[in-house]
Amino acid sequence: MPEISLGLNKIKAYMDENHILAVDLATAYGIKKGDFADILNEKDTSPRANRVIIKIISDFKIR
Repeated sequence: MPEISLGLNKIKAYMDENHILAVDLATAYGIKKGDFADILNEKDTSPRANRVIIKIISDFKIR
């Protein structure tokens, strides 16, 4: 699996710039808010977490 820290940082910046709350993304993607917080804080680096990050980058066209 690729290193996802850069993508995760871009997601966080996108969330800040667009006033998107983590709880809103968690709800939209059907993820428990605590689990999503673990993904954002790089505590969860599982393949599932990587898929979520890639999906968000793809859905929001974050570059």
